Amino acid sequence: MIEIDIINQGWSDEAAWEARAEAACLATLAATPYAKAFGPGTELSIKLTDDAEVHALNREWRDRDKPTNVLSFPQLEADELEELARGEASPHPILLGDIILARETCIREAAEKNVTTEAHATHLIVHGLLHLLGYDHMGDDEAQLMENVERQVMAHLGLHDPYGED
Repeated sequence: MIEIDIINQGWSDEAAWEARAEAACLATLAATPYAKAFGPGTELSIKLTDDAEVHALNREWRDRDKPTNVLSFPQLEADELEELARGEASPHPILLGDIILARETCIREAAEKNVTTEAHATHLIVHGLLHLLGYDHMGDDEAQLMENVERQVMAHLGLHDPYGED
């Protein structure tokens, strides 16, 4: 359905990350109104990198001078997403955007949450893809909707509730 380009810089087994990312993305799309919107040629880039690179990108694009766990750079405008949510699969290739994860931050947060780095990073891929699809968590209602989709996808993948107590 979608082509996922994994750029793996210093993370573990690349083939495992490709399978993990594909499962996360397909489950995320299935849990949204975009389940049938993206046809062959749809692309998504996921970059697994380090805190230093994410810090630089966060400073440049978000004016935040610190690393963060995940950055999302969407390529579709809100009106394009609305059109895709209403219709059949686009006959044209679509570039969804880029998701970038910071290794050291993911490792630290996973330890704090008492989950594996792989499980936490999978959640961040789901979270990042939802941002590419126009979901946000700026307001309470938006945050609740986004968190509910994340919980649903993580449960489907057999992983932890990212917003649960433990």
